[in-house]
Amino acid sequence: MNSAERRPWRSIRTSSIPREAADRPKAGYSKASMGEPIGIIAGGGRLPMVIAEGMRAAGREVCVVGLRGHCSKDILEMADRCTTAGTMRVGSWIRACQRFNVKEAVLVGRVDKAGMHVPFRFIRNIPDLRTIDIWYRRLRHDKRSAHLLRVVADELSSKGITLIDSTKYIPDHMATTGVMTKKPVPASMLEDVRFGWSILLQTVELEIGQAITVRERDVVGVEAVEGTDRLIDRTQELCPRGNWTLLKTASRGHDMRTDVPTIGLQTIEKLAACGGSCLAVGSGRVILLDKPQVIEAADQAGITIIGIDENGLPSE
Repeated sequence: MNSAERRPWRSIRTSSIPREAADRPKAGYSKASMGEPIGIIAGGGRLPMVIAEGMRAAGREVCVVGLRGHCSKDILEMADRCTTAGTMRVGSWIRACQRFNVKEAVLVGRVDKAGMHVPFRFIRNIPDLRTIDIWYRRLRHDKRSAHLLRVVADELSSKGITLIDSTKYIPDHMATTGVMTKKPVPASMLEDVRFGWSILLQTVELEIGQAITVRERDVVGVEAVEGTDRLIDRTQELCPRGNWTLLKTASRGHDMRTDVPTIGLQTIEKLAACGGSCLAVGSGRVILLDKPQVIEAADQAGITIIGIDENGLPSE
């Protein structure tokens, strides 16, 4: 199967792909030449594409359910089979996976959770009955990300679709322990990392956010639903002279099926532009998307990246 055969819709916008066209196998598709189908319920950003590439390298048939308004057309073009569905239409996700005979799936990619709190959100993203039941009945007391995942995973499981660890097919993109860049951690920033790490672990256990910023042993900012980019912007406003540290990780018991903390090239570029000098991440718990390029960009910007294991930094 050559690239031209796999990409018949390169010029079509994802939001305009009709179900009857998108659900058809790609030109040249042959089930006999594929491994077992596996699903990707894909939001925005590059992460779904990287995971899809890992799945294909492992010999799996890649079936994509792209979330409209979020997923890129690139992942739909590279998929062996694909369709699109609304962000708030869990029933459509399930039916698509069943049509593709998918038994295992990952739920990955950027979705603006802050948009769930704006006026007229259900008019802009009309939910199906299954999603209405999830949002108003099963999540009425707790809409935090971890609980939302558990409820969605249970719903998919009830229909024979198991959500799996979203990092399973991208081991080379995970943060490792120790300094990953050429530049070592300056002594003053090592103290900031040591100071901030225990605070960050408490923050992630409370499911408030996955990142904080620290300067001179003082917490400058805490991530919440708005995301890491907005945290970096706020930190620049509060620390215009720069020389601060971003710390990011998941909790020790984090469910790796979704919402795994991710650092990409855009994060490094934003750190450099906003005065960040050091990035500390949880080893094995944070994805460095396109890891060689991320490290190279950090080296060029003079930013140190250090991976912290579950024991944290040793005390002096």
